[in-house]
Amino acid sequence: MPEWMTLETLGQWLRPLVWMALGLFLATMLGRMVERFGQGRLTRHQAVLFRRLVFYTVLGVAVALALQQSGFQIGVLLGAAGILTVALGFASQTSASNVISGLFLLAERPFELGHFIEVDGVRGEVVGIDLLSVKLRSLDNLYIRVPNETLIKTRVTNFTRFPVRRLDLPIGVAYGEDLEKVNAVLLALVDENPDCLEEPEPFIYLQQFGASSVDLQLSFWVRGLDLRRVRSDVMFAVKAAFDREGIEIPFPHTSLYAGQHSAPIPVAIHQHQDKP
Repeated sequence: MPEWMTLETLGQWLRPLVWMALGLFLATMLGRMVERFGQGRLTRHQAVLFRRLVFYTVLGVAVALALQQSGFQIGVLLGAAGILTVALGFASQTSASNVISGLFLLAERPFELGHFIEVDGVRGEVVGIDLLSVKLRSLDNLYIRVPNETLIKTRVTNFTRFPVRRLDLPIGVAYGEDLEKVNAVLLALVDENPDCLEEPEPFIYLQQFGASSVDLQLSFWVRGLDLRRVRSDVMFAVKAAFDREGIEIPFPHTSLYAGQHSAPIPVAIHQHQDKP
């Protein structure tokens, strides 16, 4: 029998494999237990991070024991790992900055998994939070990776942090319209829509006298998850109600005046006839 097939040699190979398989099994089971235990007690982000921490810690211990069973000196290995870590730290300062920024994000928690945010001009749903970066899924289903350092240095807008949001709709009407009637029509539309909240109370205020219209703003409160749909529904309803009530939504136009107040310049079309 060859020397490498002796029972002692096979045992030296099998023991590390058994330790690694056992470590992988325990790491997976303990990670799932930690995640289940954190439900209702921790946020989704914290539960995922704790699961990964437990998984890699248990797996690392199992790998170390497996190497020890193979005859490796753990002390020498740890020393080499320490030197390698220092070298990698100097060589990858950007990664170290992202890791530190990730720890700050973990402590501050400006957003969580499932939130919809905007950062550096990019909007998307948070689908992953790691020590190096945050992963977003945009509205057109693009995968976007944002380094943690960018999140610390850039203004971040969280659209779903609060369950209720105010929706502001700019609306322009012709100068000849009765503004009291316009207000009554708009508030009635909001009252009839079940997705528009009664509290806080909706309101309308006059923004400005525009170049071709009286510019109003209709403001009301909705659930954050329904904002885009409710905005479209209310705008359709406003157009239909204005058509029904004969309220004009003007378009930009230009008038020429000369001398007299509000007196337009007369414009006439002359047809030139050729002489016989």
